[in-house]
Amino acid sequence: MHLGDDLITLGLLFVLAYVLGRLGKLIGLPAIPVYMVVGLLASPNTDVFPLDFTADIEMIAVFGLILLLFSLGLEFDLDDFFSSARTLLISGGSYILLNMGVGFVFGMLVGWGPREALVIAGMIGTSSSAIITKLLIELRRLANRETPMILGVTVVGDVFIAVYLAIVSVVLSGETEIWPIVVQLTVSFLFLVAMFTVARWGGRVVSQLMRTKDDELFTILFFGLALLFAGIGEIIGVTDAIGAFLIGLVLGASRHRTRIERVAVPLRDVFAAFFFLNFGLALDVEEFGSVAEIVLLAVLVTFALNVLAGILVARLHGMGRAEAVNAAAILVNRGEFTLILATLSVGAGLDPRLQPFAGLYVLLMAVLGPLFASNSERIGVAIAPRNRRGSAGTRRNAPRENDPIALMEESLRGDAGNGNPHAGDVGEPPHPGTRPEREREPDY
Repeated sequence: MHLGDDLITLGLLFVLAYVLGRLGKLIGLPAIPVYMVVGLLASPNTDVFPLDFTADIEMIAVFGLILLLFSLGLEFDLDDFFSSARTLLISGGSYILLNMGVGFVFGMLVGWGPREALVIAGMIGTSSSAIITKLLIELRRLANRETPMILGVTVVGDVFIAVYLAIVSVVLSGETEIWPIVVQLTVSFLFLVAMFTVARWGGRVVSQLMRTKDDELFTILFFGLALLFAGIGEIIGVTDAIGAFLIGLVLGASRHRTRIERVAVPLRDVFAAFFFLNFGLALDVEEFGSVAEIVLLAVLVTFALNVLAGILVARLHGMGRAEAVNAAAILVNRGEFTLILATLSVGAGLDPRLQPFAGLYVLLMAVLGPLFASNSERIGVAIAPRNRRGSAGTRRNAPRENDPIALMEESLRGDAGNGNPHAGDVGEPPHPGTRPEREREPDY
């Protein structure tokens, strides 16, 4: 087995991804479109790089998909979700219903069938948790007044993704008989309920089962569990992605969450790069022309919807226009979930144009979204000049401005006792996304 040429090619692609990524940072671009562009350059449709081992990359890309959703589950906080469920469901649910509803109508109006329209609704209606978190840190907005509201909508979106994928997997299966559909949906939701229950009340038991001093064996265990439950999810019909999300949810409820994150995040970043690169490999620039007009319309619809949704959610939380602009600019970002849906749709034999649609849509949104976010405070000041001294740009209390981890903890901890003059506003929830301090055992 001679792998020298393949390794050199793959190594050059990753070095190129690094170079383009550094250039992208200068204008605030996230890594997702960079990896996709590198994959596009290595695609058999472009012949820039002699990459002819895409089948091997596909398997590694599956690991990337699994670890992306595993990490999402790991970061999800059930305690905070249930403690402020009513407020979160009203604001986050309003955001999702508006975006999903219009997204479905859009899919039907541009000539696609109901199944394709359901996928389009998910692409248009769900934000990228990874890009949102990254932008909040890089733009130093973790201490902003609207940040808890943004994180709350993101938390509800994460729960919705779990339910939505369970439904979509049944719809895409092509089953037409009513009882098999009912049985599959029942099994899917029982699996969701069972895993959420274990995550909610079984953290102590899971902690004991995973207890080991050996870091190597510990890493093998959680990675094996992620693959195992991804496979179970695929077999019972909720997709491998949601199986990985749910086991991440369970392990995140244990005392080992910090220890798992320490290893899982670097693994996720490496394997996720393969996922986005592999998606780029499947794209054909020549196919973009067939969906270019639809994609441009979808981008316009997405921005318009998020401005409206930002205003709606801000009103529900008693905030003004400037905070609404900031919220819209952060929540408008689309990314990994859109590509996951495209991958599922291709596997289900839906309209093949969904793949170039998703690719071009994410490429444009991953460029325009961060640019909008980086300029949203200026836009907010322009449309709400009276809020200059106490609006979206107001920090709740950020004595550690240069420490993103400290700011994240500060933002997610809550407003009580931190000097926020707006603490206690009607409809403003506690900060989601963090877990209350648990009794912890040492990370061996």
